[in-house]
Formats: sequence, structure tokens, C-alpha cells
Amino acid sequence: MNKTLLNIWGAGLSVMLTQGTFVAQGEPTRTVVASPDIRRDATVVAIESALPGVVNINAKSTTKRQGYFYDWWRDAWAPFTQEMPPETSAGSGVIIDEEGYVLTNIHVIEDATEISIKLNDGRVLPAQVVSGTRRSDVALLKIIGQKNDRFNTVRFATDDDLLLGETVIALGNPFGLGGSVSRGILSAKTRRAQAEDGLLDREDWLQTDAAINPGNSGGALINLRGELIGLNVAIYKEGNGIGFAIPIKRVNEAISEIFTPEGAAALWFGARVQAGATGLIVARVEPQSPAGKSGLTKGDIILRVNGQIPRTVFAFNRELLKSGDKEEVNLSIQRGDARQSISLQLVAETTFFNADLIRRKLGCTVQELTPAIALRAGLDSIAGVIITAVDKESPAGAANLGRGMIILGLNNQGINGITSTARFLNNLSRGTAVKASVLAGRPLRRVVVELRVR
Repeated sequence: MNKTLLNIWGAGLSVMLTQGTFVAQGEPTRTVVASPDIRRDATVVAIESALPGVVNINAKSTTKRQGYFYDWWRDAWAPFTQEMPPETSAGSGVIIDEEGYVLTNIHVIEDATEISIKLNDGRVLPAQVVSGTRRSDVALLKIIGQKNDRFNTVRFATDDDLLLGETVIALGNPFGLGGSVSRGILSAKTRRAQAEDGLLDREDWLQTDAAINPGNSGGALINLRGELIGLNVAIYKEGNGIGFAIPIKRVNEAISEIFTPEGAAALWFGARVQAGATGLIVARVEPQSPAGKSGLTKGDIILRVNGQIPRTVFAFNRELLKSGDKEEVNLSIQRGDARQSISLQLVAETTFFNADLIRRKLGCTVQELTPAIALRAGLDSIAGVIITAVDKESPAGAANLGRGMIILGLNNQGINGITSTARFLNNLSRGTAVKASVLAGRPLRRVVVELRVR
């Protein structure tokens, strides 16, 4: 056993250290307990928890997208065209599900023809876009890995669980350098754009002085628990230490719209679920939908779906999709003080939201636009429906709609085809006035007509 004798002159005391034991002559033996590493503070622990779930995203576009018909022409006449040099962009993402679903900003991957994900462990895997919207600037990707691959995830914070001035950490891929962290405080919880300055084009962003640089977009803004409180999105280039993130509340809302049975697989569930302080809460229910017919009502708290406890809105919708339209979905809910069990079955949207519903509501028969029809009409997309017949004594007849006219939108909202048109009309009660944006005449010109839904 190694022993070291230390003499402290002037104190008249001799001590001997024996493998961490403090011994003083004439004194009882005392054990010295090593203090914890002061470097491993709450910030370090939070980063260690969350960083494995933050990824680098490389998006490559081989051709600059110019619209549907540019792409159709390019694809049809590829032997006679010259591909543009590849364009690449770097961004960040957050894994929210162990099966490899990743959140990022839509502007990180928009128009990408090839997406790769670099994980925290160094692996690089391809990914594909599941869904996303420009309005929310949130996109959902899916990593394409092996069948049994499981990925580290980042936990979500509770909506609105924010403290002004609390320490926050930005994780991401600034300038394509790889996993990087920066620390700051939460400077504002609901930063809103002012009409006169136009600094932001969205409401309720989080503001932080944690360094957020190009490439951080889509990365995680976390609290000291390692929980995701926001999705890094932008910096104010004229400011110093001013960065912004989409709050987790808005992220949850975006997920509830972009990753649903309707959006992901054209299956009708008919309810929207949102994260709340007490769990997942039913926010709205369509009366004639599978959810509505099952007895599910606004305010119900979701406890289990098919025996699984859904921790997030995403996990809830994923469980619904697993059942498809062939198997029943079993829900355990809490309504007031009582717990109940509910069963329902998803159905294909087209069995209800179809041309027959449009005819019942408006009195006209429609079909989807084809690329050829849209090209003749001078349209750059196939969004909308074309009228093929009009019933007498109908709202469409009263508005002088006729064969060959194209409905592009209703009440200033664009329509993507028959399903979205029928869904819009289904939510309107009899006698409701609707303003339809229509292409009519020769040559076709855009006009607005008013219809009364029947």
C-alpha cells in the first residue's frame, strides 16, 4: 500500500494519506468524500440528453424547380436538356420518433431531390419528405434505414412551459460544421411581427440570444431539462444576438395538421388532437366522421390507443395509421371523472369526400384536372376541379356555371382537387354563401361568383 507522509511545518501536525483516507496523528480516522465534477452542470447534462437526437441535414437539388409544367417538360424532353449544377444546402433536424421521423424547417428541404441525414454517431442515411407546409415552416422527414433500426429522440416540453430569462441551448449544424451547441437565455416568449417593421412574417416566435447561425435552421432549442421548447428557424441579420425559434406549441399544431391519417394516407379519422397540460386532448370532431360516430367528443383526454400510451400528437397519429382501414382502433379516454373505451375504424376519404358530395352541395358534376387540361388553360399546376355538367335548378345553375369552367378556389382558399373541395363544402351548412374563384369564358379569365350551398 502506497503511503505518503506530509509534515505541515509550523502547525506541529503530521498527516498521512492512505488511498483517500485522511489520518492525523492523535486524531480519529476520517474519510474524504470526493466532490462531484463541477463541470458537469445542468447545461452539460441537458446537452448529453438531447444532442444524440439532433441531426445534420444535407439537401441536394439537381435542378432548380420552376413549377409543374417546367418539370413535366424537362422530364419529357430530358435528352434535349442540360441539367443545372447540383445545389446543396445544410440544415438541422430533430428526431421525434424512434422509428426515424425527423422535424425540420420546410425551407431547409424545399425542392430537394436528394436528402441525407447525418446522425450524432456519424452514420449517414438517406431520408424522404413525409409532409410539410410553408405556412408553418415545419416539415416531417423519414430516415430510410434498416427494418429494426431505432433512433435516439428528443423529448418535447409541455406547451407554453416557458420562463422568460431561463437558460436555453441551441443545438444544430451551423455553416455545415456538424453538431454544435450554444447557450443563452429566453429573451421573449411571444415575439410578434409589427406591421410597420416587417421583421417577422409569423407570430409567436421565441426569441433568444443563443447563437443561431445559417445551418441551425430546423435544429433544437432546448431547456435545462433537455426538452424541446422550439425549432430554430431564423436570425435577424441586422441585430446582434437575436435568434428565433418556432415554439413547441406551434410545432405540435403543425404536426397535428401535416401528419394525420387524412394527410399521410387519405384515411378519414375526423378529429384533431392537441397536446395539453393533462395529456392529449381532443380539440375538434367532425360529426359525420368515424371519430364523431364513435362518440368521441371535444375535450376528451386520450389515455391509450390500441393499448399504447401516446406521449405526443405524432405518436397518437402514428398508432392510428398502423390500423389502416382494415382494423379497428381502440381508444381509452377520460371524460370528466370517468374513463371510457371507444372503438372506431378509419375509412378511405374518397368514400365520403367525392364528386357525389360536391354535386349534392352545388349541383354540378366535376372531375380532377389533368396536366393536359391545365396546360391548355394556361395553369402552372393541376390544383382545382373542372365542371363537366350542371344540374338545372341548382346553386351552380343559378350562378351561371357551365361545362368546361374550372373552379380554382372557395372563399379565397385554394383547392387541390375533388377531396379537398368536398371536405370544404361538407363543413358548410345549408344556405351558406360561398365565393368561388372560377376560370370561365373564351379565352378563359378569372371571375368570382357566389353560390348558396344546398
